[in-house]
Amino acid sequence: MKGLFITGTDTGVGKTHFTACLTRSLRLNAIPAIPLKPISSGDRGDSILLSDATGGAISPSEINPVHFATPLSPYAASILESKPFPWGLLREKIAKLAQTYPGPFLIEGVGGWRVPIDSTNGIREWAQELALPVVLVVRNTLGTLNHTLLTVDSIRQANLSLRGLILNEHFSRNDDPSVTTNPALLQELTSLPILSLPTRVSQLPSLPPWLIPS
Repeated sequence: MKGLFITGTDTGVGKTHFTACLTRSLRLNAIPAIPLKPISSGDRGDSILLSDATGGAISPSEINPVHFATPLSPYAASILESKPFPWGLLREKIAKLAQTYPGPFLIEGVGGWRVPIDSTNGIREWAQELALPVVLVVRNTLGTLNHTLLTVDSIRQANLSLRGLILNEHFSRNDDPSVTTNPALLQELTSLPILSLPTRVSQLPSLPPWLIPS
């Protein structure tokens, strides 16, 4: 499977918004990207947003085959709902999608990088299984240096390729001086390329080569 694995430093950091923007940008460049959010908990609105980003080329149910009603980590939700995580179903659905669509696939994780899926596996282990290059979405706020560096370290320790960072400006405040210092410091400290994602955009301000799946 060709594509990217999109994760974040936390839940609500803007992974789905970025994935939708990247999907539209790739498709405008004649790259038939297929966004997937194979696991979700709580509201299923993200899968609708991702389907809309393809112009309806893929349905929300295909985008999100595994869903828990409780808005918690998959592991916590599975405990409360008394059902084990359906690894077999997840792998079967992803394999079928890979046969149905040419891709590339933009696979979005659920929550942050270390969110548990069951008692022994989490997003990190699932990403290792998929073996796709990783893109990390982070907030441009005070505190993002610590959260980002910890996550970058963990991704690299998992022996996965980390393409770059998406700095989500949605959370930025005019009275927060870290907004202006974060980009250069993150680039210096991680040696990774960074793309700033402005608020209220439907596609990326640019499409750098490192965001084109290969």
